[in-house]
Amino acid sequence: MIRKALTPLAAACALAIAAQASAAPSPYSTLVVFGDSLSDSGQFADAGGPAGASTRFTNRVGPTYLDGSGEIFGPTAPMILGGKLGINGADLNPSTSLVPGTVDGNNWAVGGYRTDQIYDSITAAGGSVVTSGSTSRTRDGYLVNNRADPNALYYLTGGGNDFLQLRITNDPTARAAAGRLVDSVDALHDAGARYIMVWLLPDLGQTPATNGTALESFGTQLSGIFNEELVSQLAASDANVIPLNIPAMFKEVLANPGAYGLATDQNLVGTCFSGNSCTENAVYGRHGTNPDPTKLIFNDGVHPTIAGQTLIADYAYSVLSAPWEATMLPEMALGTYNAYQDQLRSQWLADWENWQGVNQWRGFVTGGAQHLDYDDQDSAADGDGYGANLTLGTSYRLDDAWRVGGSLGFYRQKLELGSDDSDYKLNSYLGSLFVQFQQNRWWADASVTGGKLDFDEANRKFTIINHEVEEKADTDGSLLAFSGRLGYDIAQGGENWHLSPFVSADWARVKVDSYEEGSGRSTALAYDEQDRYSRRLGAGLQGKLDLSQETQLFGEVAVEREYADDTQNVGMNFTSLPDIGFSLQGYTPQSHLQRATIGFAQKLTPELSLRGGYSAHRSSDDLAQGVNLALSLDF
Repeated sequence: MIRKALTPLAAACALAIAAQASAAPSPYSTLVVFGDSLSDSGQFADAGGPAGASTRFTNRVGPTYLDGSGEIFGPTAPMILGGKLGINGADLNPSTSLVPGTVDGNNWAVGGYRTDQIYDSITAAGGSVVTSGSTSRTRDGYLVNNRADPNALYYLTGGGNDFLQLRITNDPTARAAAGRLVDSVDALHDAGARYIMVWLLPDLGQTPATNGTALESFGTQLSGIFNEELVSQLAASDANVIPLNIPAMFKEVLANPGAYGLATDQNLVGTCFSGNSCTENAVYGRHGTNPDPTKLIFNDGVHPTIAGQTLIADYAYSVLSAPWEATMLPEMALGTYNAYQDQLRSQWLADWENWQGVNQWRGFVTGGAQHLDYDDQDSAADGDGYGANLTLGTSYRLDDAWRVGGSLGFYRQKLELGSDDSDYKLNSYLGSLFVQFQQNRWWADASVTGGKLDFDEANRKFTIINHEVEEKADTDGSLLAFSGRLGYDIAQGGENWHLSPFVSADWARVKVDSYEEGSGRSTALAYDEQDRYSRRLGAGLQGKLDLSQETQLFGEVAVEREYADDTQNVGMNFTSLPDIGFSLQGYTPQSHLQRATIGFAQKLTPELSLRGGYSAHRSSDDLAQGVNLALSLDF
């Protein structure tokens, strides 16, 4: 937007205030920003601040908030977002700063830029021009000497200055400006950019510069036309665009300002903090009775305070972080399946060389509990999960070498993810058929498992300006899996122990149905169907020791290689912008896995046995543990 008329500008401000790397996933190599003053990280020097500081188009950090106080300007939204994403602080620097000695960064946004200038800063030789008085600096546009980084996040704002500089005066000029912003998107896409975040233009009639004036309806109408055309063209573009519905977000905040820590008894669109090009708020303005920019949305006639900048950054982060949670839904189901298989295999291990008589049945009932720990994730949200289960099963011995059977399991699992402890709950209904072979020290087993998945809660929680937002949803899914093992018992026969190396192969498919969050707010998302495949090969060693005729100990260790280890992507859209779909990265399956089981079996009567055990699955980032207790009865 229009650059504030300041005295000659002198130095760039350090970005430590915004570059606080979080412990969250960091799937993007860098953040590259194009736009206007709403995103400018400090192209111009700050004559009213400390030496080496930059002007940014928001409030100073306080405590006085006054020019000449030695206080720097707060960060803009992309700087805050970059800090949340763990982007290198130097990358958040301005691209073409007028301050000598400033290291050029990846923020090409410049206060005052129109959509044509934004396009030039991306594509044109000499396209990035920053001028203050008689001082000017020029660089080639970003793509002149660079290929787009496919792993970077690109971030675009624009359109406000086309209006404020009277380039938008009617319907055709509003649509033409929107088209120029889409041209910038397409240029980045054609150069290889895969993730492009684009703002919708805020309602220009709901700013202190126009609100309550003859320009209010004019600004609202033309910004609405701009956004209508922008959405239409972005929906038709081949680019992967993450749109931010800024006007809807601001409208929701204005409807309930107290929830976000804003003033509830002030005119938030008719007054501002600084008094520049607007009426300064008498209470929370910088000369007011209680100066506090976090109580107001606007710093001046058109630019947000730090509260408004944080609002935008948090909103952007909420959508970028959503797939880090959504792609964990299939992992919940796979974790349930692994626990189910562990309990079934523990039963088989307790029965090893101790099957029921030919033409006899053996039934078992198992209860158990599980704990899942997803920690230090590089590509998904950290979290903890808890579960409990009940499994019923039976087997029938056909002859000396063969046994067949089946089992049914009900599992209840809860997973809390992310810094706000989003709630995900899964009910799994699993059923298996299996066949086993053991003869002349060779043994083998195979099973097929199917299941219905009921995610009765998929409640995503996140924070917008210290206000926790919860988006609620539920969905269903299904599971299909096959498993097989082959082993050889090295015990000669007649010993009180057994020890067997084995190889294993497992295949599984988890499908999570498409679903959408139901609030209808600007933050609500819809998710496409997810298909998660698992293809594992493994090798292991299992053993059993008879302490007496009634008491046995058993155990198993194995290593497995996951071959379906590509990062999981999920298609999404904002429910308020259904025509613009996009895809974002989520969980990356671990490629090397280890698992272990240890347990005991105790005969209570010749027909009745008690079994208990502990199992664990481990990878570099995940740990799943389970305990179980079972009774089996021959009949």
